[in-house]
Amino acid sequence: MSTEKPSSKGQAWFCTTGLPSDIVIEVEDMNFHLHKFPLMSKSRKLHQIITEEEANPGKRRGTGTEAEPVREEGEEDDEEVVEEPCHISLPDFPGGSETFETAAKFCYGVKIDLTATNVAPLRCAGEYLEMTEEFSEDNLISKTERFLSQSVLRSIRDSVKTLKSCEALMPMAETLGIAQRCIDSVAARASSSDPSLFGWPVSDKLSDHHPPPLSNTVLWNGIDTGARRKNNSTRSAASESTWIEDLTLLSLPLYKRLISAMKARDLSSEIIEGSLISYAKRSIPGLSSRSSRKHASTSLASEAEQRELLETVVCSLPLHKTSSSASSTRFLFGLLKTANILNASPSCKTVLEKKIASQLELATLDDLLLPSYSYLIETLYDVDCVERILAYFLEGSDERATAPEMETDPAAEGDAPAPAPRSPSVNPVILVGKLIDGYLSEIASDANLKPEKFYNLAVALPDHARLFDDGLYRAVDVYLKAHPWISEEEREKLCGAMDCQKLTLEACTHAAQNERLPLRAVVQVLFFEQLQLRHAIAGSLLAADVAAVPDSARPSGMEGDGTPAHAATTEGVGWRSAVRENQVLRLDMDSMRSRVNELERECSTMRKAIEKIDKSTMAAVAAAAGGGGGGGGGWSSFTRKFGCKFRTQVCDSHERTVVETRRGAKQQGQLQTQLQIGSAFLSCQQCRIGDRRMQ
Repeated sequence: MSTEKPSSKGQAWFCTTGLPSDIVIEVEDMNFHLHKFPLMSKSRKLHQIITEEEANPGKRRGTGTEAEPVREEGEEDDEEVVEEPCHISLPDFPGGSETFETAAKFCYGVKIDLTATNVAPLRCAGEYLEMTEEFSEDNLISKTERFLSQSVLRSIRDSVKTLKSCEALMPMAETLGIAQRCIDSVAARASSSDPSLFGWPVSDKLSDHHPPPLSNTVLWNGIDTGARRKNNSTRSAASESTWIEDLTLLSLPLYKRLISAMKARDLSSEIIEGSLISYAKRSIPGLSSRSSRKHASTSLASEAEQRELLETVVCSLPLHKTSSSASSTRFLFGLLKTANILNASPSCKTVLEKKIASQLELATLDDLLLPSYSYLIETLYDVDCVERILAYFLEGSDERATAPEMETDPAAEGDAPAPAPRSPSVNPVILVGKLIDGYLSEIASDANLKPEKFYNLAVALPDHARLFDDGLYRAVDVYLKAHPWISEEEREKLCGAMDCQKLTLEACTHAAQNERLPLRAVVQVLFFEQLQLRHAIAGSLLAADVAAVPDSARPSGMEGDGTPAHAATTEGVGWRSAVRENQVLRLDMDSMRSRVNELERECSTMRKAIEKIDKSTMAAVAAAAGGGGGGGGGWSSFTRKFGCKFRTQVCDSHERTVVETRRGAKQQGQLQTQLQIGSAFLSCQQCRIGDRRMQ
């Protein structure tokens, strides 16, 4: 319908109807050569302007005629036959020359294609040209309003695109309410959808115009419930990511209004946080490699604009931890570094530190290594910031620990399984304790780090945050190695942050040979090492005693009143452990009492045996001595009568008596030794029984 050619003021647009144009309308750098009748039939404003121009023809002839030479009267009469086209200039036309071209085509009756991008400019153009329904039926205003209500505002992506187009139409788009209607549509549709049913939290134009096949639709009594099967999750996730990415194209004022509307409708925190992260990565340089490549080819915002954008994003972040916090922790630390570089407000930094503290257990050591950008701080890393974040984390953990538990439904309490106890390895406080110990080991080599600063951060954690103090000992050792000039008192103070009872055997062995530790610390390590060995030996003896108890003597799984053991699961864990320990101690004492009684009987038996041996030995010795002294002459006559054979027998019997006497003395010594050992063991067992009774 039109052709374009260059002119002195820019470009020209001509209507190809074959009729000469009788009006020229200038919009920006484009001259539109049109006809009066189509424009006057649709636009009230153009009708009034053209009517005024026709009533005062001298105004439009006044330009461009002063430099013309003076012509003769005949020539002037001939030129009066040619009528000069009417010239109108519209300098502030909404949407520019492209929008006016579409509006002009509409005036000529050409069918126009309305989209989410051009509907807002055309709506403003219709308002500017006063193309109302009263002036002409099915005019541009009614047509664009109908498209907005029936198509654009029913889709989140289209609403975002229309909202983006409103940025160049302010303040008219705000006066007409187009921007606010788009904001309300996005917030309402994003908050009204259930992610568990629809697979994603918003409604997209793709799902409106292209419904999924019937095989993927969940039906209830033949009625479509709107739920979709799991094979649509990929497309849903992609659609959600698409419209969230579209939000990053908005200007900061419109984006702030949109986030406020989302919060007012209690939109999911995951969606708000994901949108803020995407917007910040796209708009703030340095937060992602993609934004760095994008800003390398475009003009960067000023420092004040970046600071305003950063503070807006930080203040809009939800303070509590969300399901996507694992992926956003590194981003939050990047925001904190950027806030320090841009010198953001203290309130902005505080909000960001509290947000990081709410998910500190998900951070890594690289995240905590925040460079120090202040000239007043001599350390390489910002230790004060990490100390504040740790304080916020501990404050939040204390609040969660003291918060009352949610009341459960008594009817559903029997059906629901009991919550499993949290493993120490996944306890947030213990995870943060390991993280802080690693951070201390990393910053300990900084020569400008003061001992007070290191000590304050080391003792900031509670006792239950560390199962073992090996990590803290490693950090202290690194600090003492990097700071050999500190005094002995400071060394003892740093070592006082450790609990020697929590050191493993390997750490104790290393500490006992560590020349950098003060003497008092080494003595404590050796003392507690010996104490651990004693406890280990006592534990092994107790385990052996419990293992010796028969199964019939062990407590059964029934209570005293016949209640099953699983009915007592509602009691506290501490009470059950105390009862179990008392039962074990009672069985241990009974077993030791029976063993002591057996030892006493054995000792009395050994005493009687020793007394009998003593009596028989003394009688044999006395008999041998009496026979040898009274019959010396008789033996000599007896030998002469019966020969030497009896002499040998008498000698043999005497020697056998001496040997038996020696054997009795040796057996007596062995029995006395066994008696002494048994007495010592008996006294030891009695002492152990006394100690158990005192406990």
